[in-house]
Amino acid sequence: MSAIPFFYSPSLYDIAFLRFMNRAIQLIKQDVDTVFCSQHNNVTRARICCEEDTALSAIGKKCNVSCARDCSSNDKSFGDEKGPHAVFNALDTMLKDSLERLKTMRENISLVKIDLQGYACEYNYTELAATIRCLCLEGKLGSALWLRRKMMQKGIFPEVFTYNHIVNGLCKIGLLEKADWLVREMLEFGPHPNCATYNTLIKGYCAVNNVNKALYLFSTMANTGIQPNRVTCNILVHALCQKGLLKEAKELLEEILNDEDDKDIPELVTSTIFMDNYFKNGAIYQALSLWNEMLQKCTKVDVVAYNVLINGFCKSQQMNLAYGYACEMLKKGLLPDSFTYNILIGSLCKEGKTSEACYILGVMSKMGIMPDQISYKIIIQGLCFDGDIDRAEDLLRCMLNNLMVPKPLIWNLIIDFYGRCGDLSNAFFTRDQMLAFGVRPNVFTYNALILAQGKSGNIYDACSLKEEMLLKGVCPDGVTYNLLIGAACNLGSIDFALRLHDEMLQRGYEPDLITYTEFLRGFCIRGYMKEAEELYAKILKSGLLTDHVPVQILFNMYCKREEPVIAFNFYQDWLASKRDSHPS
Repeated sequence: MSAIPFFYSPSLYDIAFLRFMNRAIQLIKQDVDTVFCSQHNNVTRARICCEEDTALSAIGKKCNVSCARDCSSNDKSFGDEKGPHAVFNALDTMLKDSLERLKTMRENISLVKIDLQGYACEYNYTELAATIRCLCLEGKLGSALWLRRKMMQKGIFPEVFTYNHIVNGLCKIGLLEKADWLVREMLEFGPHPNCATYNTLIKGYCAVNNVNKALYLFSTMANTGIQPNRVTCNILVHALCQKGLLKEAKELLEEILNDEDDKDIPELVTSTIFMDNYFKNGAIYQALSLWNEMLQKCTKVDVVAYNVLINGFCKSQQMNLAYGYACEMLKKGLLPDSFTYNILIGSLCKEGKTSEACYILGVMSKMGIMPDQISYKIIIQGLCFDGDIDRAEDLLRCMLNNLMVPKPLIWNLIIDFYGRCGDLSNAFFTRDQMLAFGVRPNVFTYNALILAQGKSGNIYDACSLKEEMLLKGVCPDGVTYNLLIGAACNLGSIDFALRLHDEMLQRGYEPDLITYTEFLRGFCIRGYMKEAEELYAKILKSGLLTDHVPVQILFNMYCKREEPVIAFNFYQDWLASKRDSHPS
């Protein structure tokens, strides 16, 4: 029995130590479970739990084997001091292995976190870049630039495609210096601009008639490693042709396309630009020669090219050829669009053939092409010019029946017609109808109404319209004051006209020839011939005299006063002023 205490003494020590190690391993297992639960990785968690259970089972088995061996062994060497150390070393090795596995698992979890963050960054970048592009398309450049700056502060840089949207938006609203600065920033910090970037900026400068800056940008493209393309060529050729520099445009075309294999084949857009320029300069035969060259070299012409051709013949007043090529379009299977019909309608209205223009408008509708605002504007303007207000009103009602609310210009054409006829009732009825459809009157609307009031002699009602303009936030212009001054002078109210003149100067509008002509007429009506002669001398000295109206007023007045010599002298002075302004 004395051996029993000796036998249980090391076993209790070993069992106590094993329990301690089991608790430590359980804590490690709980830590592992907590980490993997936070990452929602159930598969990995199951594997780790399985591994830990296997480790615990192995430890348990080894401990049971050791205990069994210790319990059944009668070897006295167990009581030696090397026995407990052997057990501790075995348990220490297993603990180190478990800790190493835990370290590896934590590193894997960190890698998973990095991958998820990278995916989130990629998703956020795509979403932010798309938002910037949408803001640019909507014209919200301030918000787009602010979002770009926030992205860059977080180390996320938009790609060149997004930058091109920003540059294009800035060019559309005229902020060319800002767009130019942005391109220089791209060259310095990235992303590197491409040909589309330069094409957008060059087109922006051409739109504001700054061709020199556009050509300078074109010359710097090669230095940045960007090769100009056909689009660059077409933009610059169009700008040079608009300035009448046809020779320079052709030289530029040869320079850009010098290295291309198909340089002998005329490109459709470029050829169309040259053809349009030939028509504008009256070179019809050159335009037709280029057209035939395009057809012979198998260039597939489109509706735009035909529109340029038809427009050229219409401006040259060769309507038969214009109709002929319109029919040729149909034979080739190319359906005319709204531009084609608007060209024909506009040409017919200019020739006073409004009935034919209305017929073309009907054909347009039967062909399934709805007339647009331009179509109605052209033909209503022609009808008002011809005095056919009834048909113009019918077209206005047709627009409203088709749920097409006319723009202010169309309303103003009809109001102006009634105003010139002195028909105040219909003029104000049209204005009220305009307001009923939610169209806000502009300065031209009020000027037409003021003209109607002035022709009717209602100078104070005309001034009331001017005050209404100010209340509605519409600023009177020089035409407004000229109309009011003319109405006052026609009634002989020179003092009131002078007060309007002073108000005109206070608002920053300089009097022009029309202003002085109205005062000249007012002086003659009141019989203030001395003031009229002084004003005429002032007009001659200022160099504003460009027509015969002022001298005609004085000539007629002196003829009525039976003073033909003075009238003839004014006529001679006017002829001398014309010779001085146009020396041979």
